[in-house]
Amino acid sequence: MAPERESTRERTPAGATAATRSRALRLDQPRPPRRRFLPEWDPEAFGRLSERIARFLGTGRFIVWMTVVIILWVVWNIAAPAHLRFDNYPFIFLTLMLSLQASYAAPLILLAQNRQDDRDRVNLEQDRKQNERSIADTEYLTREIAALRMGLGEVATRDWIRSEVQDLIKELEDGRRHDGHVVFPAERSERSPGRDTDDR
Repeated sequence: MAPERESTRERTPAGATAATRSRALRLDQPRPPRRRFLPEWDPEAFGRLSERIARFLGTGRFIVWMTVVIILWVVWNIAAPAHLRFDNYPFIFLTLMLSLQASYAAPLILLAQNRQDDRDRVNLEQDRKQNERSIADTEYLTREIAALRMGLGEVATRDWIRSEVQDLIKELEDGRRHDGHVVFPAERSERSPGRDTDDR
């Protein structure tokens, strides 16, 4: 029995659990950076470059330059001495270069269009939110105008004030004495003993 226990102790040392923990991934420490065999690039910078190239490919300047290069290529390979020509009559190398340029231009244009679509989507979302805010503001202003109209029903209008002023003028004219003196309400109340003086 004793030798078996000693053999098991030798198989599993006391610090084995700590060693296995250090080998496993620890959650409290960041992972070490992995080696990458593919080249790394900034997608934003690459996208900006593709947009510049796509914009240049869509200009008349590019068409003029490409036409000039093709004409010079063809003229050189026809009129130059035979030992200086690098692409003879069927112009296979020129065809290869043009197809290579087209095969690179198409993905760059598609990438630029995708970036433009993303920008358009963001702009449409912002426009939609702006329209929602404008509709909410318009509804609020409509409610405020309706409340003002309802409140204006209780406000004194020009016709009402005019009728009140006319009534006051008529009352003052009725209160004039025949000799031209104005009879004030206090004098009227003193003359009429039936009225209470506190009504003033």
